[in-house]
Amino acid sequence: MSWDRPFAQPVPLPKGPPAQTLRDAADYIRTLPQPERDRQEWRLAVQMLIDAAEDRGPMLLARMGIVRAFETSIETTLDAEPQDPAKAS
Repeated sequence: MSWDRPFAQPVPLPKGPPAQTLRDAADYIRTLPQPERDRQEWRLAVQMLIDAAEDRGPMLLARMGIVRAFETSIETTLDAEPQDPAKAS
């Protein structure tokens, strides 16, 4: 198992430097609050990271899993924000 496998392109993270390796991405996920980590998209991203670390899955899918989880988190956050009625018109 190699958590030090590098991504072909670093994965930009919302906080800190981009994830260069599987370990960087996993370390970032560990910093997320437990309810966030329990979301389906993050569980899938973690599984893709594990598969890539164990040479059972491609690095590209691991990267895509992380990026998709970020996108879904952003969409969920935007959908949850209350709308200002004055700006809605």
